Amino acid sequence: MIIIIGAITVIVCVFGGFLLEGGNMSVILHATVNEVLIIIGGAAGSLIIMSPKKILLDILKGLGICLKGAPYSKASYDDLLKVLYELFLLGRRNGMIALEEHVLEPAKSSVFKKYPKFSNDHHSVEFLCGALRPIIDGKIKPDQLRLLLDAQIDRLETEHHAPVSVLQKTGDAMPGFGIVAAVLGIVITMGSIGGAVEAIGEHVAAALVGTFLGILMAYGFMGPLATNLEFVGEAELDFTRCIAACVTGFANGMAPITAVELGRRGLSSEFRPTAEELELMFKSLKSGK
Repeated sequence: MIIIIGAITVIVCVFGGFLLEGGNMSVILHATVNEVLIIIGGAAGSLIIMSPKKILLDILKGLGICLKGAPYSKASYDDLLKVLYELFLLGRRNGMIALEEHVLEPAKSSVFKKYPKFSNDHHSVEFLCGALRPIIDGKIKPDQLRLLLDAQIDRLETEHHAPVSVLQKTGDAMPGFGIVAAVLGIVITMGSIGGAVEAIGEHVAAALVGTFLGILMAYGFMGPLATNLEFVGEAELDFTRCIAACVTGFANGMAPITAVELGRRGLSSEFRPTAEELELMFKSLKSGK
């Protein structure tokens, strides 16, 4: 929703200012369809040329998430910390083997089912289960787990950055496609140079609209979208890093509440519950409320 509000603000302010200056919107509207076809079509083609199939799908997926808003809220982090605490408490009391049924079949886990915000996030569930599995199996030492998770997070970061880079490059090319549209408009203008002055003026105006639209799309829409997509990627990585920090702490012998506290301290102030709020959350879990 916030993106739609921003887009409307850009359009209203830019074209509103044009009208206040005495501009004629009919000139822009008359030229817009053809110019947009050249600019958007050219940019879309270059995007397809430079991007593997996976990157194109990641861009579409990322833009969909951007339109929905921030992927995680304070409630999402509260559920995450509760899930981690319950799992760690279970592992501490009954041994790590008690976590096996939750890790191997998360869809059937009684713990995950209590927190739909988390259990519906299949990527995070998969990461958590993948982090706990080597500990349960005893395949690695606790101090080796951090290296394992860091390697996975580094790969996720690379995959998140690729769509942002491609979208940014496409946005940077928009003014160039605007110039292409303007040059084609001048070609048309030169072809009608012997016609009426009004017709020539209209063709020149249409050519200039191409340059205007290319710049507007680059700095008013594509650039901001790429930045928003970058923030979405960072939000997903922060969620994953919180899981990694908590699991690593628990694997190294921290008490469940201390391991979760380690993750809490690394959260953004926007999402981080206070120590008192965390304590109240865990008391409610113990009381069954």
